[in-house]
Amino acid sequence: MEDRANHGAVPPILFCILAAQYIAMPITRAVLSDVPELNTLINSAYRGESSKQGWTTEAELLDGMRCDEALLTEALLDPQTIFLKYTDNEKILGCVRLDKHGDKLYLGMLTVSPQLQGRGIGKELLKASEYEAAKLQCKTIYMTVISVRTELVAWYERHGYLRTGERKPFITEDARFGLAKMPLEFEVLEKSLSH
Repeated sequence: MEDRANHGAVPPILFCILAAQYIAMPITRAVLSDVPELNTLINSAYRGESSKQGWTTEAELLDGMRCDEALLTEALLDPQTIFLKYTDNEKILGCVRLDKHGDKLYLGMLTVSPQLQGRGIGKELLKASEYEAAKLQCKTIYMTVISVRTELVAWYERHGYLRTGERKPFITEDARFGLAKMPLEFEVLEKSLSH
């Protein structure tokens, strides 16, 4: 068994439990050839009419795309970024972006096909993210959620993420990726992995 120093503040037993769960899942790291399919999936789940089939849509809050192939390619080439994908029959049904910042891991773009939401895929991607955080010796996973998305904040809270009280302005540097239909802000949530 590896010692605690190899896992930062994550207890070895937690690391082993997370590893066992992760190994049993159809979740792997995305690669550049996945970019077109990831782009289609992410945009279908967050924006436009197709996103309204699921409960995580941002279509009522924002116009524009959630991402494009260039943005995803840039992220996949960044050594501090990991994209995990959930596949079934070689089709990507869900994904999540993870960015390492010191001893913290930022979780973003958690996506599940709108037709398959509510079936546990998002939960499995969260578990896999926690396993990746442990491998990277991160003590905390954090995220930003649009504050008016109360049902989404509540879902993360049910999975152990806590409101930090920190708010951040919603700023889009590129209008293609989100024209707000109303004033918006982000709420910061985090989960400690050290216990």
